[in-house]
Amino acid sequence: MEIRWLEDFLALARTRHFSRAAEQQHVSQPTFSRRIKLLEESMGTTLINRQTLPLSLTPAGEIFQELCERVTRDVRDTRDRIAAQDAEASARISVGSTQGLFSHFYQGWATEMGVAGRLQLNLTATNWVGEQFLDALECGDCDLVLCYWHPDLPWGERLTRDKYMWQAIGREALVPVSIADDQGKARYQLPGSVEQPVPLIAYHSRGFLQSAIEGHLRRHKLSGHLLPLNENTQSASIKALVKQGFGMGWLPKRMTEKSEQFGRLARAASEDWDVPLEIRLIRLRDARSDDILNLWKQLEP
Repeated sequence: MEIRWLEDFLALARTRHFSRAAEQQHVSQPTFSRRIKLLEESMGTTLINRQTLPLSLTPAGEIFQELCERVTRDVRDTRDRIAAQDAEASARISVGSTQGLFSHFYQGWATEMGVAGRLQLNLTATNWVGEQFLDALECGDCDLVLCYWHPDLPWGERLTRDKYMWQAIGREALVPVSIADDQGKARYQLPGSVEQPVPLIAYHSRGFLQSAIEGHLRRHKLSGHLLPLNENTQSASIKALVKQGFGMGWLPKRMTEKSEQFGRLARAASEDWDVPLEIRLIRLRDARSDDILNLWKQLEP
């Protein structure tokens, strides 16, 4: 049984005339009559009294009319709600965010700025690495990018004012941490030594953060003896391995605060080894919609 059969029946119940009902439903009379017959066969009873002029409903037809009105009304209301939901979703501004910022910064910032309802996260962005965020902006996979930024990005020269606009909306620091020993001290501590290098859970070389760490150590002449064990694109993966005692790693401070409170992680070095970061919101200079421009102006300090 199809919804349009129910609509046909309601048209016939209103007009009490096969030809006029068929015309309302924009089908030929033979087609319309065949649908009504199929409907009666599906229900296993006669719904239309064809012996009266005008046509009338049988007692079963009157009961069935109530069902048709209820079902078609529910379908119509549901369609309207879905259409409204789709329109609302399409009007939202798509944001691509790194996994760390998505988990520990985005929601609080969006709520504080009063823009949470106007933004929609592109969850596939948590799999993007480094330059792929700018690629996504250019090809339309997102309207805004929320990411960490620092002067040592190997592809930072790509971010030019003739093509992109950005705002610094926050600050962060990468903190060197290790699992704590029984005395609450870091099991692995910088700088290590040639004989005993510090096992390191590193970031992916193409991401935002590994080059920040290397640039900071180089500029401040901090020489660490490190033994990289693997590379990860996500801060959460590094945190998981550090907490399991495989080595030390640099984590965004927002990710370490709860763990430090409960003593599971400890600093692996002094604050000299902390790596400052900027949190940026980036868009194309030629914004795709006025909604993006209006939001941008609202967020400007």
